[in-house]
Amino acid sequence: MAEKKDSPATGRFVVQEHAAKTHHYDFRLELDGVLKSWAVPKGVSTKPGERRLAVQVEDHACDYIDFEGEIEEGAYGAGRVTIWDRGEYELVDRKDYKLVFNLFGGKLRGSFVLVHTKEKLWIIMKMKKETG
Repeated sequence: MAEKKDSPATGRFVVQEHAAKTHHYDFRLELDGVLKSWAVPKGVSTKPGERRLAVQVEDHACDYIDFEGEIEEGAYGAGRVTIWDRGEYELVDRKDYKLVFNLFGGKLRGSFVLVHTKEKLWIIMKMKKETG
């Protein structure tokens, strides 16, 4: 299990469970002054090597990291939003096509990777070995 190092974390992360028209999870990393965001239909897996689809969506303002509540009917993303997990993360590697990071959350702990496949489609998975 990844232990938080003495060096400061890169930023915060949150996973919001979103009971919208289509139930999904929103994975968000605080990066470049915004929350970089991906909709993850089946949620982020805690099982190493298990790949999950992550669809990149628009960036959100950083203050959205604490949002829980109801998005009104008729508004974009209407439905209930609850925080499934949150914590800090450490960015290990960043390229245009890949982000590698260590998560220090309540449920998600360890090394993860987001790999860009095409257009807005990415794959997120927990790595088998710790990085850093």
